[in-house]
Formats: sequence, structure tokens, C-alpha cells
Amino acid sequence: MSPTTSGEFSFTVALEDEQATGRLMADIAGLIDPGDLITLSGDLGAGKTAFARAFIRHIAGDEEIEVPSPTFTLIQTYDLARFPVVHADLYRIGDASELDELGFSDAPETAVTLLEWPDRAGGQLPRDRLDIAFTLSPPQGESFRHAEITGYGSFAPRAARIAAIRHFLNESGFGLATRRRIQGDASTRSYERLMRDGTSYILMNSPRRPDGPPVRDGKPYSQIAHLAETVTPFIAMARGLRMLGLSAPAIYAADRDAGLLVLEDLGNEVIVEGDPPAPIEERYEIAADLLAALHHERTPDTLNVESGVQYRVPRYDMDAMLIETELLLDWFLPLLGSTPDDDVRDEYITLWRAALAPALTSQQTWVMRDYHSPNIIWLPERDGINRIGLLDFQDAMMGSPAYDVASLLQDARVSVPEMMEISLLSRYTRARMKAEPGFDAPAFARLYATFAAQRASKILGIFARLDRRDGKPQYLRHLPRVWTYLQRSLAHPDLAELAAWYRANIPVPKVKS
Repeated sequence: MSPTTSGEFSFTVALEDEQATGRLMADIAGLIDPGDLITLSGDLGAGKTAFARAFIRHIAGDEEIEVPSPTFTLIQTYDLARFPVVHADLYRIGDASELDELGFSDAPETAVTLLEWPDRAGGQLPRDRLDIAFTLSPPQGESFRHAEITGYGSFAPRAARIAAIRHFLNESGFGLATRRRIQGDASTRSYERLMRDGTSYILMNSPRRPDGPPVRDGKPYSQIAHLAETVTPFIAMARGLRMLGLSAPAIYAADRDAGLLVLEDLGNEVIVEGDPPAPIEERYEIAADLLAALHHERTPDTLNVESGVQYRVPRYDMDAMLIETELLLDWFLPLLGSTPDDDVRDEYITLWRAALAPALTSQQTWVMRDYHSPNIIWLPERDGINRIGLLDFQDAMMGSPAYDVASLLQDARVSVPEMMEISLLSRYTRARMKAEPGFDAPAFARLYATFAAQRASKILGIFARLDRRDGKPQYLRHLPRVWTYLQRSLAHPDLAELAAWYRANIPVPKVKS
């Protein structure tokens, strides 16, 4: 693989048979997003339509779906769950001006387009695209092909990533594994399920997080909030959690520089059920028991990553806690049509600084930070708290144990009834008091209410940001639930001044369901 001219990245793959072509297709399908254009170049019979057919069936999850060649129809559209796919063939057009008559403009903006014979389009193709050029090689056999993959414009980094993942899988012994993309989270990470010799694994693709613009003291938000920039924190925390006997995934292969891991597959069974999903109380109880057991441990702030490499778990300091609460000011209030002035902002930050101060002098432990239903797997074949499988802990910090309890019991994506929340909080508290006779339950309850309100404020801001900045309006449906949680937490007497600020400065009716 090698860089070509500026704004391009190109690499070549030898495809000895149909299975190799299928692996190349899976390499590419894993990193394709809605709206992408893939052009398929090469002579007649070089394999363009075969690749397109394999791609469409892969995205559809149906190996039997009929995918005819569009040579005569010119364009075929497939309405698939992940995204629509448009398969077009320009072989029979006489002039690039005929493109407007084919109906490309009628395709959804989210459609991925597979375009055969792109040279017939003249100069009308967009700069940002992925081209796959197939070349026959008769001396090496009838089924042998060479494929040159080139990313143009903004597709160049993704082409480089496709090549890096293929190299990693080959080097780690997973090159022949079949691949299937898994629905990801709201982050830039992506996941695929790998099948090798009848066993399932997970490929985590987590490229280094780019720094955003500076927001305070020359630092980006991610640095102030201590968000993981590489996979090193994930590796360290997975090792630490497993050393305590907890069900974090084993790591079978890792390239820390590339941000690629092959993990144990903990499965698909979760702690919620139904549509919309609702908590399975017994499973939430075991999840609460896990936190009580973890918080009884003396967790270290330095963890081994590999021989000669250690990772220091960052502190959940005041700057991190405050900048998270400020997401409400920066994103949620503007979503409601309100812009806080400097006095309103200063009062908000002052109140939160005072409310959060006790957290800095309380017990410090591992805060997994996203301990809620999307990241908790149910493992019925295991025993006790090991029935809880742990995911998405790379942003862990050393902080108050109350944060993760609030994250679980006020699940942003699932409505936890208030009586269930109270019951689970009592269960956690009793477990802590039994294990630690000196455990201060009232002080913990105050911290719980404080972090529940802090987390709800942060999530309101994050979901508003996902809509306004990232074009992901689907998260807005959770706002009424998170707002309800916020009101529960602000009802604690110690948060009365903060509650008054929220009543005075947030136009509540606009987020009620």
C-alpha cells in the first residue's frame, strides 16, 4: 500500500478466488457510510458486478437476495436497513450528459452508490469517492484478479484505514475470518463480529481521537473531560477489571498504534426487554450488586498495559466535572431557543462548583463512566455478578462511586421507574453497609443525587449536540426521559439552589413529552 498524489491513498490486493473477493468486500463494507460513492472500474468480466452483488447481499444480510446486473436497466435501487444502495452501470450511456436522465438525483441522500464504468461519467464524478479497479490475470488462473483500491479526497483516510485493518487481521491470524458490522454507539468507534473456526470475536476499530478546537486554556474538550484518545485505556481497564474477576472481554490481539483490537465476544443478551425497552429488574439488581462489590475494592490508579507500559487512570477533577455540566449551557439551552448571558452562566458554574466539591474528598474508585444498559451484557451461563458483561469503559476515571450508580439507575436510554430506582439504590446501599460498617449512607445519597443531576445535565447537552452538530436527531427522543430524571435528582434538599436556577433559566415546557 502506498500514498499517491495529494488527497489520495491507494493499495493493491491480490484476489486469488471468489472468497478473497468476498473478504475485500467485507473490508470495504465495514467502513462505508450513508451517502458514499464507490466506483467499480475494469474490463468486461473483471468482477465489477460480482463485487457489487456480494456487497449488496452483505449489507442486506441475505445471501439469497436477487441482484441482477443493471447493464440494461442502468440503475437498480435496494432499500436496505443499514442504508439504501443504488447499483448503476454506465456502460450503455453515450454521453456524460445522460447522467441526469438516469434518476441519480431521485436517490435518497443516505444511499450508498455502486457505480460501474465510471469513466463514462467524464468529469462529473465527485472528488470524494472510493474506486476499485479490477484487473484480470490469465497466467495466474481464470478466477484470479488484482484489485487496486484508491480513496480520493475525504475518502483517502478511510482507504488507508481499510488497508490497516486488513493488515492487522492478517498479522493476528484473523485474515480468513468472516466479518459482519455491528450497530455502534454515538462515538467514532466501529465494531464488527468476526467468525473464525466456529467461534465469534469482536473487532474494535478505534482510530486515535482527533483533538477538537480549544475551548479553555488552549485545551480541547476531550482533554479537559479526560476522554480516551487511544485504545490504551481500554486495554488497561480490561486487564484491571478481569484481575478483579469481573466479566470484561479478553483481548486476543491488539495494535495500540493503529487503534485495533480483537476481543472476546460477550454476546447479544442485554438487561432490558421489550419495545420500547424496559429494565429487567433482576438483571439491574445484579448490575447494582457488581457496583457494590467493585466499590468495596481498593482499585489502583495505575494499571499495566503490557510489558514495560503502564497507564495512569485520570482523576475526575473539578474541571472535568464542570465542563460536562456546561454542555447544557452550550447545546441544550440553544436547542430550546435560549442563550445564557455571562451572569447566568457564572451563577450556574458557581452553584455546580459548590455542589460537586464534596466529591473530590470522598472515596475514589474506578468510574467506568458509561455503565448503563447499552454497555451491559447479560451472561446467564456465569455465576453471581459475573453474569454482568462489561463494555465501553475506556473513558474510566478515578472518582466518586456515586457516578456509576447514577448512570445505571437513571439510564438515559431506558425509563427506570422511580420506585425501582429507589429499590435498587437501597439494595446497593445495604450491600455497602454490610461490607463496610462505617459506610456513610446519607453522604452517599447526597453524592448520588448530585451526580445524577450532573450526568443528566451533561446528557441533555450531548443529545442536543448530536442533533445540532452531528445530524443525529434520533437522540432527541430521549430528552423527556432525561429531563424527568433531572427533576428527581434536583428534588434533593441539598440541591435546592441548583433546582431554583434550573426553574428560572430553562424553558421546561419545550422538552416535555
